[in-house]
Amino acid sequence: MISKIIPHIRRARVVAKLDGSRQIASGEWIVFRGSGYDPNYLRHFLLSDQFHVQYMATVAGVGGSLVRARPEQVKSIRVPLPSLDEQRRIAAILDQADALRAKRRQVLAHLDALAQSIFHDMFAAQGSISSSLAELAEIWDCPHSTPSWTTTGEVCLRTPNLSRGGWNWDDTRYVDVKQFNARSKGGGARAGDIILSREGTVGIAAIVESGMRVCMGQRLVQVRVDYMQLLPEFALAWLLVELHPERMGQVMVGSTAQHLNVKDLREMRILVPPRSKQRLFADRMQKVHRHRNRATLALGAAEEVFDSLQQRAFQGEL
Repeated sequence: MISKIIPHIRRARVVAKLDGSRQIASGEWIVFRGSGYDPNYLRHFLLSDQFHVQYMATVAGVGGSLVRARPEQVKSIRVPLPSLDEQRRIAAILDQADALRAKRRQVLAHLDALAQSIFHDMFAAQGSISSSLAELAEIWDCPHSTPSWTTTGEVCLRTPNLSRGGWNWDDTRYVDVKQFNARSKGGGARAGDIILSREGTVGIAAIVESGMRVCMGQRLVQVRVDYMQLLPEFALAWLLVELHPERMGQVMVGSTAQHLNVKDLREMRILVPPRSKQRLFADRMQKVHRHRNRATLALGAAEEVFDSLQQRAFQGEL
């Protein structure tokens, strides 16, 4: 019951920065204070979707783009409060599930670091010939317009379809044939073309596979390398390393982890080592990406388990 946990308004620059996609920033924060509850249990509830939906329903604009939660309405949000022993049991279960998610994220971070290490070991001190990417590949920006989606038709790629070296079809979107043709660059995507994200989630890319029929939505770039000089697999692996958010600011002046200028991409210097070394690098990176894809699936499973436990916990079903 919320009456036992009273929100108090306090001044602050930042309310909280959460470990995950949800963050809250404000000129004020709300402190929850009361009795008869376990702080860790309450923390889990305040981070839950159940609370978030109710909390956001109290938010209103106070001028321009500024929004503010209305404290009197926040006070009316009901908090499920079983016995203290039950609260602690639920919090312990959620802590364990949350720890599993953290370990999965850590594995992904280690694999990203391994990719950087392979790149550094093979090429950091190398004096190989380099050229601008524009000299070695054709590069097409996407149409700067939102497609009119259809329920069936031709596949239109979006940033969520990309991962670090692979494809994700959990959310596939379609357009009609007329839009497909208008959004197909370079005569249409071909096997071996690289599709990469230039805005939002930068540093993700994949190679178009044989038999794929796709066009570009927004925020994407299509790269077709000169096979006589570059292997697509090497170019993909190189781009994934160079465009990693932690490295991108050093590689491209003016670009950020949220946005990649196509002009900068064209001017980007890329090594042209012997094909045998390109193949070796690409093979090593493909192994890393296979492990990363498995780790990503494992993280997704851990997220689903946590979300399910969290939902059940505050509905009295755990």
